[in-house]
Amino acid sequence: DVYTRLTDPNLPEVTQFDEHARVIHIPAGDIGPMDKNKVLNHMPEFVCRVRQYAREHGITYDFVHSHYWLSAWAGGLLASRWNAPHIVTFHTLARLKNRADIGPTETEERAEIEARVLRTADAIIASSEHERAAMVELYGANGSSIHVIPPGIDLALFRPVDREEARARLGLNGDRVILAAGRIDPIKGFDTLLDATALLGKRDKTRLVLIGGSKGDADLGALERRAADLGIGDRVTFVGAVPQRELPAYYSAADVCVVPSRYESFGLVAAEALACGTPVIASKVGGLPSIVRDHENGLLVPWRRPEAFAESIELVLDNQSLHRRLTREARRSVAHLSWERTARDTIALYRSVGLASSPAVVCGCHA
Repeated sequence: DVYTRLTDPNLPEVTQFDEHARVIHIPAGDIGPMDKNKVLNHMPEFVCRVRQYAREHGITYDFVHSHYWLSAWAGGLLASRWNAPHIVTFHTLARLKNRADIGPTETEERAEIEARVLRTADAIIASSEHERAAMVELYGANGSSIHVIPPGIDLALFRPVDREEARARLGLNGDRVILAAGRIDPIKGFDTLLDATALLGKRDKTRLVLIGGSKGDADLGALERRAADLGIGDRVTFVGAVPQRELPAYYSAADVCVVPSRYESFGLVAAEALACGTPVIASKVGGLPSIVRDHENGLLVPWRRPEAFAESIELVLDNQSLHRRLTREARRSVAHLSWERTARDTIALYRSVGLASSPAVVCGCHA
């Protein structure tokens, strides 16, 4: 069972998405999107309603696996009430985000919650060795309770598509395509990529395609204005959000995928692009170097350096021998990141803390 806070009054209480898996929407506070720090005020109500739902339906759980810091707060309390082990995956950490210095800082209250959970959880899953080391260095976590299990990717979905066919379908015929994708957030570093694109000058038929965000998004609007101010508005296509099933066509259509993030615990976009056979240029931060191997399947660049990104993009676009070598290595370099392996390693961890393959609860009220 996956418990999450109800954000849409039109959603059913329970959504069954597989024979043995379902999402249960729990009302807590006003129904609708809410700032993550305000959601924290409603976590006690969330916990009470989850316990009430389980009690009324006669459900017992053998463990709790929570994701992100808000859910970790709720999951820890639920696990203690149910006398069940607590496993946590944070995905992102306040002190790491604050160290990236990308604007409004995460609250110390959030950092203290993360520190407490790191001390009390039965097991922690880190997405990379870098994240594991950061938990120890910045939070004083016990390294022996932290297990590195990279998030998996669907290798059946993310696979190479014929490039010319993909470009024809997406209307990108004749262009050299630089692709970027992700949540529109300052931590993703898309401003750096726009600056780098401007430094490329008036290269013939070279286009930046940026996937993510939606109309009315303030951060997306800021990027659109920046592109116009830099004089590259006609060479940048803001696609908006794209269904996951369509992403392989975009990755395959690209000559290179750029991940200019200021921090990534793992780097899912980089892994998906490589699985589609597309070389990646990425910031040398966080977990990205565990995926992008410099001059093997892509290039690593110092973060926040538009000049370095521009130079690397030119190198990959102009050096056909290098491009062929990076492309050849791309997919096989992420063959170990399958969903099946991630599931197998996660189940092994569940069993290592004394669990059978019995009902589980996952808390997902994240932000």
